[in-house]
Parts: sequence; C-alpha cells; structure tokens
Amino acid sequence: MSPSSQSPQLLSLQARLGYSFQDLQNLKLALTHRSAGRSNNERLEFLGDSFVNHVIAQRLYTQFPKASEGQLTRLRSNLVRGTFLATLGEKYALGECLTLGVGERKSGGRHRASILADTVEAVAGAILLDSGYEVAAAVILKWFDGALGELQLDGDKDSKTLLQEWLQARSLPLPNYELVAIEGPDHAQEFEVLCHIKGQKNTFSGRGSSRRSAEQKAASVAMGELTDD
Repeated sequence: MSPSSQSPQLLSLQARLGYSFQDLQNLKLALTHRSAGRSNNERLEFLGDSFVNHVIAQRLYTQFPKASEGQLTRLRSNLVRGTFLATLGEKYALGECLTLGVGERKSGGRHRASILADTVEAVAGAILLDSGYEVAAAVILKWFDGALGELQLDGDKDSKTLLQEWLQARSLPLPNYELVAIEGPDHAQEFEVLCHIKGQKNTFSGRGSSRRSAEQKAASVAMGELTDD
C-alpha cells in the first residue's frame, strides 16, 4: 500500500516505530485487541514475545561477555518485563491506534498497561513477518537502545562512577558534562554530550538515546583514552 493511501494516523505511527510496513494488514492486525473479535493480535503477540526475548538475549550475550547465565537472565527480565514494554507502548502512542471492543474502549483499555505491553509484542511480531529477522531485529534494538546503554551487571560500576573515582584518586577535579545537541523527532531523539576534564586538551564525546546514556558513553570514551595514556 502506498503511503498516500494510508491514514495519517498509521503513517505517523510507523514513523514513531521507525519502520514502514510493506503489508499494512500486518500492522492493523497487531493493533487489534481480542475484545474486537476473533481476528485479533494474540498470535502475533505470541510470536513477538519470543522474538523480542531472543533479540534481547543475543544482544546481552555480546554486550556482557563475562556475565553469568543468571546475570544475563536478570538483565533480560528487567528489559522485557511488562512494565517496561508498556512504557514503550506509551512512548509510541500505540493506545490511540488500537482497535478495541466496546467494553474495553469504555473501560480505558487504550491506556491499560497490560494491553499496551501485549501490543508492543504483537507489533514486534508483525514487523518480523513483514520484513524478516535482520531488519526486524534492528528495529527492536533501536526501541531498546537507551535502556541497553544504561544496563550494568550486578555489582559493576558504571562509566561515570569509574571516571569520577579515577579522577578523585589523582586529586583531580570532577568532570563536567555538556549537552551540545539534541537531534531527531521527539519519539527518537539522539543526544550528544561532551565530557570536559580540567587539564585535558581534548573533550570526550558520547551519543545516546537519552542524556544519561550519552553521558555514560562520553565517560567511557574518557576512561579509555585516559587509561591508555
């Protein structure tokens, strides 16, 4: 279906999701709650649940090469739990696009966390069917980018903490983080932060889907360069 023949609502949703469907029926089915009839998103939800878990598990496996099975399981659970998926559903405003039965509409189903979380999984399954594994996995990872960037293993210290401790151990001033750019639409913003350290000629840059993750990446770059010296 050509973009010109799609509703503005669905065009806007696809822009927020970061994916344009080849077959719009896949998206429409993913947005149809079981209260609306026999043709609904429950099967896509089943598929998307397994797919998201697999994509996140694979990413965590490579992101944390020294993590134990238990640590990886806890990290994955934190990311794919219903409350976080519901937050994604709110971020992408899935509720306003849902097809619901009369009862669910009247009872506020568009804003119910469980329905939003299930719809995120259904949309993930729909993207997998529409595009194949590689494309769909890249889209899913983009959804989770900010949260993945902020993860740390149990007992591990994040990059900002490590940098602060490294500087304090040498009686050096603490770093200053400067937000220098925010790019992209509201639903997919990218932040750029510079880390300034007194006495260093260079500044250290980091980018991420949140200011916090950008600061962590800038601190990580700083630690890498300072410890190499």
